[in-house]
Amino acid sequence: MLYHLDFKVEYSATMSQQDLFNIWSEETDVALEAKAAGVVVDLWKCVGTRRVIAIVNVDSADELDRILFNLPIMKRMGQHVQVQVTPIRRYEDFATDIKAMLTQD
Repeated sequence: MLYHLDFKVEYSATMSQQDLFNIWSEETDVALEAKAAGVVVDLWKCVGTRRVIAIVNVDSADELDRILFNLPIMKRMGQHVQVQVTPIRRYEDFATDIKAMLTQD
């Protein structure tokens, strides 16, 4: 199943930017390993914000939930990370379904 993940990262007033970067550096290692393994289809960092967008391919919502809870950034500062999760499908599959619907009586 494909999911669009939209991460918005904040940090507390008591955390320095350097502390955030240390955690985020750890997170980048995990994210790129997941990309190399094929779990993450692609990743983007939004310019000028603390926002990351990912497309992931996992077997179930349960698996995605477990993965999210175990991310370094979620373990260390999860109360400051918001993730919007949207199930998505390939456009080609949608197009096929639309064409099939046109031929139904």
